[in-house]
Amino acid sequence: MADPKARSQADIVLETKRLTKIFGGLTAVNHVDLRVHKGEILSLIGPNGAGKTTVFNVVSGIYKPEVGNVFFNGRDITGHKPHQIVSYGVARTFQNIRLFPDMTCLENIMAGQHCRGKAGLFSSIFRTSGQRREETRIQEVAASRLHQVKLWKFHDDLAKNIAYGSQRMLEIARALASDPDLLVLDEPSSGLNPRETENLMEFLTGLIETDDVTILLIEHDMNVVMGISDWVVVMDEGRKIAEGRPEEIYTNQRVIEAYLGKDDEEEEAAYAATVEH
Repeated sequence: MADPKARSQADIVLETKRLTKIFGGLTAVNHVDLRVHKGEILSLIGPNGAGKTTVFNVVSGIYKPEVGNVFFNGRDITGHKPHQIVSYGVARTFQNIRLFPDMTCLENIMAGQHCRGKAGLFSSIFRTSGQRREETRIQEVAASRLHQVKLWKFHDDLAKNIAYGSQRMLEIARALASDPDLLVLDEPSSGLNPRETENLMEFLTGLIETDDVTILLIEHDMNVVMGISDWVVVMDEGRKIAEGRPEEIYTNQRVIEAYLGKDDEEEEAAYAATVEH
């Protein structure tokens, strides 16, 4: 989305207004306004401790803000429970992988559809025809998602027994199984090798077309940020300090200072070297 004015008129999927979260005497997020527009990849970046994951935790219902609101597709979801927010169409992954290690890969993805199931206790106990049809549909969706991330060959393997990079993709597949409008990813490239990172970037950009999904991610790998983002928001010490197109953020002096400190030409040169043009 090259034109910020055009972007401001696009459909807003997620919006936060004056979002504030306080832990004891520490203000982790301080009056953050954020807009994520339909069909874009927005990266939320900043130094360690900037408040990025706290924003994610508020958006996904893990924390309730002291001040401010979260809107999803125009609906105020502030303070709603995580399972409710998933059912609205917001799915997320975590910085530290949170799979069910002793369940198979297929079962992990089936679990991602819990919010779409309609079978109740009675139908589950007595295995009614409706419950059986629903279980078949859940298995079919899970199989489709495993094929999508090229992990079908591991469908009967326990999640704990597959490689780390595959676990990352499995967690994304489980999130996609809930059929989200917004996919929220917390450092999806963390721990991946260069080839796996490149494959991840191709996969995420392809999702915009294949799944009609919008993506909000936290990412430290600047190659990923510059390579796939439509829009970048920068946080430091709980506040939003900049936003814009990737190339604007890359040269923003305030952003460079937030990452590296002031008046350090060597570190600034190192920062520039992290991004491949």
